[in-house]
Amino acid sequence: MTKALTHSGTIGRFLRFLAVGVVNTGFGYAVYAGLILGGMTPQPALALAFAIGILWNYMTHARLVFGTSGIARLLPYAAAYAVIYAVNALSLGQALRAGMSPLGAQALLVLPMAALSFCLISAVLTGQHPFKRKSAPPIGPDHTDS
Repeated sequence: MTKALTHSGTIGRFLRFLAVGVVNTGFGYAVYAGLILGGMTPQPALALAFAIGILWNYMTHARLVFGTSGIARLLPYAAAYAVIYAVNALSLGQALRAGMSPLGAQALLVLPMAALSFCLISAVLTGQHPFKRKSAPPIGPDHTDS
């Protein structure tokens, strides 16, 4: 079995990311829903939920998914989340203008935002895109293809 198919490879990491993502998404959506139900308007509620979620999510992603300790990558992680937030906020605005409810619109955006998050967070915490193929060894006088 290749490393990509093992627990420590990309698939294993993606499965851990999904499991942790369920917890993180539930946490973030609960904060968002609580703010909406408490009377806050959608965009400020989204901003506050993202801000609170950055610290929570960093700790769970870094430790449970990518095996990173410490806070050295917190700032790049927060920058990745700023990109995710911007895409989410623009998409939420479009969904609201299309007539969707604030809770339904954000629920619809959960999966696309999870996919974007995996790609960006993987790059930040590992230094490479999660689906980047490793290059084959060079073929030349010191290497053969047989």
